[in-house]
Amino acid sequence: MLNSLLSNLSFYIPEAIMVVTLCGAVLVESTYYVGEKGRSVLYSLSFVGLLLSLFAVFNNFSLEPIKIFADAVTIDQFSTMAKLIMIFGTMGCLYVNMVSEDIEPNTKGEFAIMAIGVLIGGMLLASASNMLTVYLGVEILSILSYVMASMKRDDAESNEAGLKYVLYGGVSAGVMLFGMSHLYGITGSIQFDVLMASMTKVTGGSLWLIMTSFIFFFVGLGYKIATVPFHMWSPDVYEGSPIQVTSFFALVPKMAGLAVLIRVSLVMFGKNELLENSWGGLIHTVAAMTMLVGNISAIGQTSIKRLLAFSSIGHVGMMLMGILVMNQTGSGSILFYMFSYIFMTLVAFLVTAHVSNSFGSDSKIAFRGLIQKSPILAIVMIITLFSLAGLPPLSGFVAKFNILSAAIESGHYGLSLIAAISSV
Repeated sequence: MLNSLLSNLSFYIPEAIMVVTLCGAVLVESTYYVGEKGRSVLYSLSFVGLLLSLFAVFNNFSLEPIKIFADAVTIDQFSTMAKLIMIFGTMGCLYVNMVSEDIEPNTKGEFAIMAIGVLIGGMLLASASNMLTVYLGVEILSILSYVMASMKRDDAESNEAGLKYVLYGGVSAGVMLFGMSHLYGITGSIQFDVLMASMTKVTGGSLWLIMTSFIFFFVGLGYKIATVPFHMWSPDVYEGSPIQVTSFFALVPKMAGLAVLIRVSLVMFGKNELLENSWGGLIHTVAAMTMLVGNISAIGQTSIKRLLAFSSIGHVGMMLMGILVMNQTGSGSILFYMFSYIFMTLVAFLVTAHVSNSFGSDSKIAFRGLIQKSPILAIVMIITLFSLAGLPPLSGFVAKFNILSAAIESGHYGLSLIAAISSV
């Protein structure tokens, strides 16, 4: 038993490094005096831990796919790539935290600690191969995120953001757990592969109950990645939260939720025709609604944080479209889109942080005349927004083109047309 556990841990080095980093960061933060602004040791420890975890993740690329911890966790190239993207996103958000003045200097260390904790939950989600692991990952993500949303304790909007996040998150997690309990009751297993194999033998009313249970399961993940109609929390939470928290919410939790959806879809597609069509139809409908609502709602926003919130909703819809193409091309296109989205969003929030520091606001009014006040920031923001919009020859265009090509090759012409229109 002990030898098996130690053997499994040898494949779980990146996550183990982050757990040690988290514990070390908590100890370091507790040694600072009240009112002391410097957090250089804490930031150094956090970045060193992230870099070591990054190197460990790179080493996992050479491994053959393997299941560890009683088949609860899968280590393969897909999960490894998803973890790589989330680590990069966390490092970028920690830098935004150092630059932004949107929260008190004394609480910046707490942000770094909680960001690492959320990253651990995201890494667990990326490797999840059963429903219990998914639920644990979602709860690790969510509980820390609730606190992060209300880090500006004296700000009414920040407190409101945290409360809304808790209420929406608690309900969606309960609905997801309800769906999982149904799936376990019908199939007798929580493992994705065993669960799907059992479904090939299920017919009649039980199959319809399974389809309904998967809709409940999707609610929890759809809330986490802010798909329509589970997106209403996102703009309010993004606007009320500090800039560094908003940038983090736009990246790591979304990437983790998408990684789980991709894994579930990879296992599910082709196992049962009725189930495949129902799950595919659900993803198809949600992707179309998410792209349209996200992009159209962004047009009239005056807050840049709300604008980027709706932008992130639209991008999630585009990535959901790639899930429908469950082959090597589809998953590769989504991973490239994730990587591009990480950098585009980080740059946008960095510029927003600088403007907010200088003018005390993230509204569009603060960005007026930015080309005269700070030409470099203005040019960087213009290029970033062009990339987010998908204009050639920028990375956003390449990412969208890859997913559109994969969708068209798979025969999803209507959804591809909606994606093109929403991008315009």
